[in-house]
Amino acid sequence: MFEIDFKEILTVGMVLFAVIDIVGSIPIIVDLRTKHGHIESEKASIVAGIIMIVFLFIGEEFLKIIGIDVHSFAVAGSFVLFFIALEMILGIRLYKDEESSSASIVPIAFPLIAGAGTMTTLLSLRSEFHTINILVAILLNLMLVYIVLKLSSKLERLLGKNGLGVIRKAFGVVLLAIAVKLFAANVKGLFV
Repeated sequence: MFEIDFKEILTVGMVLFAVIDIVGSIPIIVDLRTKHGHIESEKASIVAGIIMIVFLFIGEEFLKIIGIDVHSFAVAGSFVLFFIALEMILGIRLYKDEESSSASIVPIAFPLIAGAGTMTTLLSLRSEFHTINILVAILLNLMLVYIVLKLSSKLERLLGKNGLGVIRKAFGVVLLAIAVKLFAANVKGLFV
């Protein structure tokens, strides 16, 4: 049960980093700060963490209640990741959120950090990796999210628009490969 594996932590951490895409979200965060004032980095990080951890543990039970198995959810999740990756690579927007009136918990913690893509990814990862390694990867990503939220304006100036674009596209390609792997690993479970 408590099998800590640094390779798994690194893999899960990179997947979550790519899905959360906090670096690629810096322009959105800066825009929200301009529109709504101060962003509470601590509050947003803690709420996002609670959402992710709760969904990691009760998400599968919730699926059982509505009659969906983890393989089906993982395959559906691979499609979500595929489209998120296309958004990142092509610079297009397939999913549009409603305009927010506040930048507190919504939209930073949910859906920007702990959105549908992150939740789908967590359940998909749970079918392949040990829970303890996923938890460690979540906590590491939350620390990074907190740092990025705190330093977003400095990072934007440091990386520039082109630097952010390159990072976003690179992680988009990684995420696309992960989506294909996730699909291939779980599609067989649909026909068993």
